[in-house]
Amino acid sequence: MQNQRFAVEFDRRTVGIAVRVSGGFMFFSSGDDFDQLDGRLFPRARALERELRKVARVKRRHRDTTPQRLPAI
Repeated sequence: MQNQRFAVEFDRRTVGIAVRVSGGFMFFSSGDDFDQLDGRLFPRARALERELRKVARVKRRHRDTTPQRLPAI
């Protein structure tokens, strides 16, 4: 089987690549936002998409509940 590689975009930006391997797609993150998914095997592209959404939702919720620090004067 010839390796197929795809850019993975989420929220209008490239967040990594997916490589077609035996058993599905291996994800390689290109930034810190989705590092926890780096190197994971997903049986389908849809499964990868679902996980990207879950991670983004958790990060967004965490960011929204974390108090913002005011600059020192």
